[in-house]
Amino acid sequence: MTRTKLLIGSVCCLMAFNLPCNAQFEQQKNDAHAYVDLQLPSGTLWATDNLGADSANINGKYYAWGEVAAKDTFTWDSYRYCEGSAISITKYNIHETFGKVDSLLVLLPEDDAATASWGADWCIPTMAQFNELIKGCTWAWTPNYNNTGVAGRVGTSKQNGQTIFFPAAGYKGSDRFYSVGDYGDYWTSSLDPNSCESAFDFSFISGNFNNYGNSRYIGQTIRAVMKKKAMKE
Repeated sequence: MTRTKLLIGSVCCLMAFNLPCNAQFEQQKNDAHAYVDLQLPSGTLWATDNLGADSANINGKYYAWGEVAAKDTFTWDSYRYCEGSAISITKYNIHETFGKVDSLLVLLPEDDAATASWGADWCIPTMAQFNELIKGCTWAWTPNYNNTGVAGRVGTSKQNGQTIFFPAAGYKGSDRFYSVGDYGDYWTSSLDPNSCESAFDFSFISGNFNNYGNSRYIGQTIRAVMKKKAMKE
């Protein structure tokens, strides 16, 4: 797989550890969907599970960027917003080189898999929201989250000590999975303006964060967010 490596930032390597079962974690629910309040400045609330998963240690479903339904095969030919190639983009594009120009830089609600699956309160995070998450937590890699055998990264809020876990779910190209257990690749809702065949993702390995622009047809996992004002009484 070719990855467009547009490095935005990195976080220093922390030693691997096994997260203890009594880790700080206060799970709440908006309707049927659990979230955690990490007391981030924006008030963003983060879902505890990936889209299509029913617990924090499950990878969930894989989606192409801007598609609202999961699928089994991920290629340019099967991608909704092109005509078979990276230079025939039909939506979300600011450069004529890549196809039809509409100047859209962030997914609209009708193209947001989180909104489509969970309702209007939820959406895919922007790159800015992921950057806020990275800065608002201390991070460590675990090869065995809560003794489930699942590897990934745990963030601990600098404000209230609550935690969030992201499985290293890898990604999917064509009908094959890649880097499961080694990489985490989570879509943002933000287009890569430098190369419109790509969108930004929240990507990590055991040692750091590498937030790349990745080809939009690739299958990746999604973690939804909502604002505090969307909380149900």
